[in-house]
Parts: sequence; structure tokens; C-alpha cells
Amino acid sequence: MQTRLWNSTQIKSLFFLFHPNARTYQFYKQNDHCFRFLRQLRSNPAKMGGWRNAVQEAAGSKPLFLTIYATVILGILVSSFYVLSAIYSPSASNTQSISTSWLSSPTLSQNGNSLSSGQSVNISQQMARVSKPGSNQLRPIWEAPARTSKMPPLSSFRLTKELIGERTKDNVIIVTFGNFAFMDFILTWVKHLTDLGVSNLLVGAMDTNLLEALYWKGIPVFDMGSHMSTIDVGWGSPTFHKMGREKVLLINAILPLGFELLMCDTDMVWLKNPLPYLARYPDADVLTSSDQVVPTVVDDRLADWKQVGAAYNIGIFHWRSTEPSIKLAKEWKDMLLADDKIWDQNGFNELVRRQSGPAVDDDSGLFYAFDGNLKLGILPESIFCSGHTYFVQAMYEQLRLKPYALHTTFQYAGTEGKRHRLREAMVFYDPPEYYDAPGGFLSFKPSIPKNLLLDGEHNLESHFALINYQMKHIRSALAIASLLNRTLVMPPLWCRLDRLWFPHPGVLVGSMTRQPFLCPLDHVFEVNVMLKDLAVEEFGPAINIREYSFLNNPLLPQHVKESWLDVQLCQEGTEDCHASNNTSRPGLLRFPKRSSEEMVWQVLLIACMRYLVNWRAIFSTIP
Repeated sequence: MQTRLWNSTQIKSLFFLFHPNARTYQFYKQNDHCFRFLRQLRSNPAKMGGWRNAVQEAAGSKPLFLTIYATVILGILVSSFYVLSAIYSPSASNTQSISTSWLSSPTLSQNGNSLSSGQSVNISQQMARVSKPGSNQLRPIWEAPARTSKMPPLSSFRLTKELIGERTKDNVIIVTFGNFAFMDFILTWVKHLTDLGVSNLLVGAMDTNLLEALYWKGIPVFDMGSHMSTIDVGWGSPTFHKMGREKVLLINAILPLGFELLMCDTDMVWLKNPLPYLARYPDADVLTSSDQVVPTVVDDRLADWKQVGAAYNIGIFHWRSTEPSIKLAKEWKDMLLADDKIWDQNGFNELVRRQSGPAVDDDSGLFYAFDGNLKLGILPESIFCSGHTYFVQAMYEQLRLKPYALHTTFQYAGTEGKRHRLREAMVFYDPPEYYDAPGGFLSFKPSIPKNLLLDGEHNLESHFALINYQMKHIRSALAIASLLNRTLVMPPLWCRLDRLWFPHPGVLVGSMTRQPFLCPLDHVFEVNVMLKDLAVEEFGPAINIREYSFLNNPLLPQHVKESWLDVQLCQEGTEDCHASNNTSRPGLLRFPKRSSEEMVWQVLLIACMRYLVNWRAIFSTIP
């Protein structure tokens, strides 16, 4: 991920704006200019004088600049030794050769979990259950075809009753579809299901690039015959609406075959096996999710349909092959084909809301809809989560429930924003290189004053005072990350007011939004703009970023977690507050604020000499 915000002159100016109350700055990994940089400054008096004059000038206007200057250079010095040790280490070549992406047909255990590099499994022996139509013996997912084999003809990927029957379990099939632009979303969707022990799934490919890629990864795929573009089409575009119509056509193709269908969008993930929950309502013709943001129930029952005023969301819904559901699907299809301006979700809502009620019975939560014969149920908003109930309200957490699903709605940065939100929740699967970026990482934790978070009314003034305070820290961190060519781990963001695309009183009335709350990055930043490839001449060098939860992600390599140096600025005269080789415990280096230039150089040398392997350095300032 990249963001380009400033040219080099602007970055140098921003560097002087480093906020004195920032708590933590983290620098990770290698920069091979450590000794060369130090040597050039020491061997070139003119250059050294220039640097000294610059430092003195800056120190006169910003007392803490010298400290910042030291920490920045320290990050460069510390990290270079990792490169040197890696180059001259006997095991360096071995380390480089075993970096393989789980996206390239990962080795999985029988329950779907990724195996560590030290483990192995004979998939062909433990999982090779060749299925026959209707046998309920599912073909193994993630078992890639032999690379020496040829790609089967496209005609063999047509959606047929036999193909679906091979994948079903208890007559249920789970389906998603998309084009090549959503490949990583689809792989994430599949992996969550297989990790949950669910294998009765199929993926519809809207282009041949996706079909071939999924086939070679061992994922059950069928050709939708859409001949669609492989790029991201964007929400609301004509091609986006075409994709919606493909969903309706797909439902109409599967239901008459007699199967139960759980249809999903690719921008959602399963966090818990939904099939036992859906089986609790055998009389339901259709169970659908919704955009409801105000809780209607406080447990795992179906939502109270009388209180659901928001749209029914067709990103997650379950269909049984019944006469009313088949009739609804056909009318829905005919409506959309007759008018290409109707959004598929609006059409669905218009049809099913022709009639609402009465209740089917006193207990189930089902009610009659559509033509008075369709039995409809609304999945509970707290555990079949929208982007609002999950990321903003954390409704499931407040109600002490475990969510089944997360759908990335209610966000403001397109596909990039959806991907970033799933990463923030640590439920998106990236290749290993994402967690081990060249150049290293920089992370910081601003110290936010209590009054900005909690004091006074929650209004526009207090909200933007809090936001602007955090943005100043982030601005400085982006500048430092740019100077060091490091990847910035964004901090958690706190908001006092919600962000929505329509007028609102700050937070939605009746919702469980707490104030202040931990808000997604796209509540404050235009994530999709930050991640664009922009002209260096106009916007400056790229700055890579990571989500705030990055360092807590279980997929972070162990050598990244273990390799760190904590460099603290301390008050002179306190314990261990002096720069020497024995000042601190291992992994910790403390030296006084406003240190002399010679002491700064001493600290830099100590850091370079003591931490040859550690390539993550955490820099802390004490306000």
C-alpha cells in the first residue's frame, strides 16, 4: 500500500513539526547505508559542518529536534546490520529460498489451517476423497492439480446439476462469484470457510483469468460465461449493476435444481460456520441479512422483523428451493431484465416488501412476505454484521456474542477501503511478503490528552479537535517514514462522531455506538486516494502504510516479532539515563533528552554495534 503526500522540501519542513507528546515511534528492518552514511559525515568536515549548522539552527527553534534527529539516524544505523548479517550469514540463501506465498496453493492441514514451515502433510493421502455426484464426499479444496497437467477445456467448467451435486453437503451449496480484481477477496473467503471445516462451496468466475487462477489453486470454480473485465469496476458503475444481475441469474439457475443456496458477496468473510444456524429455521424460504444499525434483539434469535426499517442486504442470504422462493427469484430476474436502471438490491426489497406480515408463528421470528406465501427471516444484525455494527459499534462485542459474518458495508473508500477494514480486523489473508516489507516498518502511538477524548460535549468542535491532534502526529510520522523509506503502521484512530453519507446528529439514534470509539481509517482518511500510484514529481515519493493492528496479526513472522530495540529518551539524572554500552537491559537503550551532538553520535555507534540482528527499533519519547 502506498501513499504519496509531499515532495522532498515539504517532507523536510514537516520533519520539524514532530509532536513532543508522541509516545512511541517504531522503526523496523534494514537500511544498508548505516556505516556508509556515518563514514561520509565523519570523513567530510564540510558536510559535517553543514549538518551541524542545520542541527544547531533547528535546535534553536525546536528544542527536541536533536533528539528526533538522533532517533531517525539511529533507525538507519540499527537496521543496516541486519542486511550485512543476512548477506554474510551461511543460512542467508536458505532463508531467502523458503519464502513462499500461501496464495500459491498453500499447504493446509485437514481442518484447513495453514501449516508452519516446519510441518508437512501428504494431502494426496489424507484428503484425496474423489467424490461422485450426490455422494457428499467433497473434493479436497486447496489440492492443486499437477503442474504437468493441462488446463481442462472451458466447457468442462459449465455450471451443471452434477457439478453442484459434487460439492453439496446436506443438499446445501455456498456460492460467491467475482472477477479477477477480487482474487484476494475470494481466496480470503474460501480460506475462512475451509478453516471452519466447511467445504461445500463453489466460486463463480466472471472472467477466464480468475477461472484459471482458482483452478490451479485447487478451488472449485465454475464459468459464469460473463466475459467480464478483469479490473475493479467500482461501486455503482454500469458494470457493477451488471454483476448484480449475474447474481440474480445465478440464483434462478440453481434453485430449480433443488439445492439450498447460501449466496454471498466476495467482500464478506465467515467467522463462524453459519450452516447450523441456518438449519434452525427449516421452514424459512429465504433468510437475508440487512443494513439495520439499531439492535432489534440482544441474543442470537432472528431480528424482530417489525423493528427492521433498514434495507434487506443481499450480500448474505440463504434460499431454499421452494415454490415461493423460486417464484420470487423469477419475478426479481424479470424486473431487472426489463429495466437496467434498477439496482438489484432495491428490486429485491421492493418485491419482498409488497407484504410484511403476519408472523408465521409465535416463536421462530419468520414472517410472511412478497406474495403472502413466502416465509422470510431477517438475520440478526449483531452477529451477521454490517460494516457499521462490526467496525463502528462493535455490537457483537457489547452483547457478548460471537459473530458469524462480517460484510464490509458502510465504508467510504471503495475496494481499497474494504480490504483495509478486513486487515484492521485481522481477517484478511495477505501473502508473506506483506508482513515482511523491504526497508522495514515505523510505528508510533500518540499520547492523546484525556480532555480531547472525554471532556466536554461530543460535538463538531470536540470531534475535530481530537481528529486534528491525531492527524498532526500522523503527518510527522509519514514524513519520517518517507525520509527513512519505511512502511508506516498507522495508529488506532479515535473519533467522537460517526461518519455517514447523510445528515445525522453525530451518532445514529438508538445504535450502540460508544463515544469516543475506535474508528476505521476511512472515517478520517480517503484510503483509496492514499493508495493510488501518484506522480512522484507532484506528490513526492511513495509511503507504504499498514493497518493499526498489523503488529498484533498472528501472521506476522516470528523473526519480526522478536527483533526489536526500544530506544527511550529520558530525563537526565534518572536511573540508567546515560548513553553507554551498559545503560539498559537487552533490547532497551535510554539516553537523555537534549543530548549533546557528541552523545548523539555515541548512541548511534552503540546502537550499530549492539544490535546486529535486531531490525525493529521502537523509539519512545517521554513528555
